[in-house]
Amino acid sequence: MDIWLIGTGDSIQIRPASIHGMLWLQTHFEDAHWDALATSQVRLPQLDAEVLSQDAKNAGMSLGHLSALSVPGRF
Repeated sequence: MDIWLIGTGDSIQIRPASIHGMLWLQTHFEDAHWDALATSQVRLPQLDAEVLSQDAKNAGMSLGHLSALSVPGRF
């Protein structure tokens, strides 16, 4: 898996999962956002995430999708 797209309420969290995924994301975001990308702090509206997802697939990236993220033991 190169990039995970994780539903977080009304937005999609972008989580790079490989060096290839991170490098690909760096070609789509300005330098100022790279630290946020590397630490999975970037969230996009649903429509923007769909466009990014299609572009990533066309580039040969392997994508994973989760509808929500929960941490066991925290609820």
